[in-house]
Amino acid sequence: MLKTYLTADLPGTGGTIKETPEDFLVAEIPLYLPCGEGEHTFAEIEKRGITTLEALRRLAKALGIAERDMGYAGMKDARGVTRQTFSIPRVAPDRVLGLEVQGIRVLSASLHRNKLKLGHLRGNRFRLRVRGVTADAVPSASAVLSVLAKRGVPNYFGEQRYGTQGNSHLIGAALLRGDYRGAVDALIGDAAKVTDERWRAAIEAYRRGDPDESLRAFPGHCRTERDLLQRLVKQPDDWEKAFRAVHPRLKKLYLSAFQSFLFDRLLDGRLDRLDEVVDGDVAYKHDNGACFLVTDAAAEAVRAEAFEISPTGPLFGCKMKEPEGKVLELERQVLDMEGLSLESFNLTGGLRMEGERRPLRVPLMEPTAEWDGEGLVLEFGLPRGSYATAVLREVMKSA
Repeated sequence: MLKTYLTADLPGTGGTIKETPEDFLVAEIPLYLPCGEGEHTFAEIEKRGITTLEALRRLAKALGIAERDMGYAGMKDARGVTRQTFSIPRVAPDRVLGLEVQGIRVLSASLHRNKLKLGHLRGNRFRLRVRGVTADAVPSASAVLSVLAKRGVPNYFGEQRYGTQGNSHLIGAALLRGDYRGAVDALIGDAAKVTDERWRAAIEAYRRGDPDESLRAFPGHCRTERDLLQRLVKQPDDWEKAFRAVHPRLKKLYLSAFQSFLFDRLLDGRLDRLDEVVDGDVAYKHDNGACFLVTDAAAEAVRAEAFEISPTGPLFGCKMKEPEGKVLELERQVLDMEGLSLESFNLTGGLRMEGERRPLRVPLMEPTAEWDGEGLVLEFGLPRGSYATAVLREVMKSA
């Protein structure tokens, strides 16, 4: 996966990222601003070292309200410094502004009428520092950014989508096939991919067929693994019952990771032509997110050149709109190789995956590259749902 580059003919800068939190700054680009009245306080916060869900938990606890009543537009991980907005019901802005919460700084607070929901976001603005780069990093990076601005950023999910051990999609694939032992095996993980000695010993004990010893060895923070093993110790070989210990939200995450993995695989196959549409494509309109079937690629070429439309790839699901012709053949080949069909995603128990189309490329907004004395500093914006790592891998070419 991800073995080629759209800008393969241009040199990379090399280097490393995220050596300090300040090397990775992310700020949400809101879909709309608070209007100044209503029962919800929109609080823009700056967080560092914690995830969005942890920030949500800390804010809810500090304010004495239920987490489910709060809203947010996008998920952000724990690495770096991120700015995002939460909606908080029936709490005055002044009270929110006065909060002192570890890892969180409240930047602004204003009233609005509705709760924030996932997707109420235009995109994200990034400021990233790459250290240890080559001497000609700025012109090299600028050349790459110029190509990406014209042709688009390959809309990869990338490695960060597959978890710290790179196994999330493997769990999702096994779950889709009803292979619960495979799902448990994949979730326990690979000892070679962890550095914590206790964690590694726990995985090794499981691989030796000793779930009791594995349970004793697993660190306390590995709650899902421990819950799963507790069931397995009580009822050996009942893999399906053991896997029921996994929270439904995590199961959906694993299934989504597998969707992402298949999308990335298909994007690899279209990388050199990601800015062209062909007959049978389902094309994406960048102005409103609508999709349509391409029946005359020659007629649509001008719109693709102008970055008004782009070809899409599948986030496979039981209700996903399919392409036609050769594009459909390629997508079905991928599912066939996995022993799956669209109907395979029609799971019960709240796990049904309906699927959708995702553009193979996204626009790069206002990119810049400069040297600040500590490293190469890149600034750019991306639409929501797209990852800065897709830009970094093209610039650095170290992935």
